[in-house]
Amino acid sequence: MMKDWNTYRDALVARIDDFTQQNPDVLRGLATIDNAAAKKGNLEPKIHELIALAVAVTTRCDGCISIHTQKAVEYGASLDEITEALGVAVALNAGAALVYSSRVLEAHAQLPAA
Repeated sequence: MMKDWNTYRDALVARIDDFTQQNPDVLRGLATIDNAAAKKGNLEPKIHELIALAVAVTTRCDGCISIHTQKAVEYGASLDEITEALGVAVALNAGAALVYSSRVLEAHAQLPAA
């Protein structure tokens, strides 16, 4: 096992609670952003969580992975749906590497001749 995700999530939430006690405005701001993202209501909560999981993978955030995996399952996401969303994240991340590789080649091409 790589990590005990349930223990990690509990500890993470406790530390976030500690942070919130010290700086509640930050958490209120984050909650405002989170609520605004779902305000239109065009996507069901399960889809929001699947998107959050894909983003969590591409940003390499263990906390987000832990929280949004639990929430996705609570909203009814199956393992097949989760792995399909993760497949999109893998494909996009590889595609992003290809796009940014072209930027390296462009930067190289713009260097003065040696």
